[in-house]
Amino acid sequence: MTEGIKGEKNLKKAPRPKPRVDMEDAETAVLAKIAEMPESDRVLGDRLHAIIKAAAPTLSPKLWYGMPAYARDGKVVCFFQSAEKFKTRYATLGFMHEANLDDGALWPTAFALKELNAAAEATITALVKKAVN
Repeated sequence: MTEGIKGEKNLKKAPRPKPRVDMEDAETAVLAKIAEMPESDRVLGDRLHAIIKAAAPTLSPKLWYGMPAYARDGKVVCFFQSAEKFKTRYATLGFMHEANLDDGALWPTAFALKELNAAAEATITALVKKAVN
């Protein structure tokens, strides 16, 4: 204990243990979150989920700030943000600093998504594979 203002005793709080969620429950939660989205975001979210799982099976799905995300060793590598969540005109596929996308002094870490076609899917597959290597 330490003394604070006017002699009050301040107790240092012990960190809360993180809840343990197995991978099946986490994936179920991600799929449920995607299912709640409006149709345009739901279509993107479902397809992204399949692309990411196929490109990087070592990533674990999880909810991150209420968004579908994919993590390695508990740290988020990439995430999907629906357009509705922040009332924007496009959904976002984002990559965190855990992603190995470094390319010189400047590289993109977020991509706007309006629809997925074969070219976009190929780009996302390549980005996800690079992110985990």
